[in-house]
Amino acid sequence: MRILVTGGVRSGKSTHAEGLIGDEPATYVAAGPTPDAEADPDWTARVAAHRARRPAAWDTLETQDLADALAGAGHPVLIDCLGTWLTAVIDDAGAWEDESDRVHDLVLGRTDELIEALRACEQDVVLVTNEVGLGVVPEHRSGRLFRDLLGTLNQRVAAVCDEVHLVVAGRVLRL
Repeated sequence: MRILVTGGVRSGKSTHAEGLIGDEPATYVAAGPTPDAEADPDWTARVAAHRARRPAAWDTLETQDLADALAGAGHPVLIDCLGTWLTAVIDDAGAWEDESDRVHDLVLGRTDELIEALRACEQDVVLVTNEVGLGVVPEHRSGRLFRDLLGTLNQRVAAVCDEVHLVVAGRVLRL
C-alpha cells in the first residue's frame, strides 16, 4: 500500500500519517535538512517534537536519498516530507535563483528515481507532502519555483499511490 498524505502547514498531516503506520516497527525517513539549533531553533524544535511522538519501535533515517531508503526498506516506511526534501534538493544544487532548466531537470530526475523506487518497494509506504498551490502567487521567483516544482512532484507521486489523503484542520478527506 502506498499512501500520499497532503495538506497545509499544521493541518495534522504528519500525525495522521504516523497513525497510518501505527506502533509496528517502521522506518521514519526524515527527508529535510538536518536541524541546526543555532541557525534555526524553530526548525530544531519542530524536529524534536516529531521525534518525541514516534513509537520506540521506529528507526529514523535522515537522508535525501529517498530511492535508496526505499530500496533498503525492511519495514513499512514513512517519508516526511516531500516539501522539505525538495527544499534540500534545490539547496544542494544552489539553484533557487537559477533561471535555466537545470533545476527542473534535476528535480524531474530525482522524482523519476523516487517513482521507480516507490513502484519497486515491497513495504507499505506513507509519504507526507505540503499542499502549497491553494494560496496567492508567491512574490519571489524562488517561491514560485518551489510551488510549481512541488505541485509537479505531488502529482507524479500521487499517480503511483493507492490512496491520497488530504488533511485540513485535522480532518481527513480520502481523495
